Parts: sequence; C-alpha cells; structure tokens
Amino acid sequence: MMTHICYTTFMANVKIAYAKAHLPELLERVAQGERIVISRYNTPMAELVPAPKTEKVQRKFGTGKGKAMLIDPRALDPMTDDEAEAFLQGRY
Repeated sequence: MMTHICYTTFMANVKIAYAKAHLPELLERVAQGERIVISRYNTPMAELVPAPKTEKVQRKFGTGKGKAMLIDPRALDPMTDDEAEAFLQGRY
C-alpha cells in the first residue's frame, strides 16, 4: 500500500520589475512560509523559498580544556615598574 502526502503551499508568481521594487516585502512573505516564483516574459526564472530551519547546537562546557597552552609561562604575570614604564614609552 502506497500513501501519498500532499503539502499545499501558496505560490505567488511575480514579474522581475515587481520583485526588484518590492524585494523586502517579498522576503517577509517568504519568511512566513510562502514560495514566490519570479518570472520574465511568463517564464519562471527563479524561486524564492524559505531557508531550511536549523537547530542551534548546544555547546558543552569544558570541551576545550587542555587544548590551549601559553608559550611564555610569564605571559600572565604582572608587569614590573620598569616594564610598565618601558611599555608606556613604547620601548617594550
């Protein structure tokens, strides 16, 4: 036994000049699920369809642990007064 499922969606047909003049409006309609065919001389040239919905992947905390290392072990140490003075003068 074969079952056919028919999805009916409204599909509008617009001319290129209309699409150029009303693109933001057409994109809003597409965002709501409508499909829009853009035609030139009654020949379909392009179809605006809603983008497929993607789910945002939930990142796990701590997955980068141990993957980064400091090359200079003194990199996070506070500056001495001499180093700070040299930095402010542009010598460091």
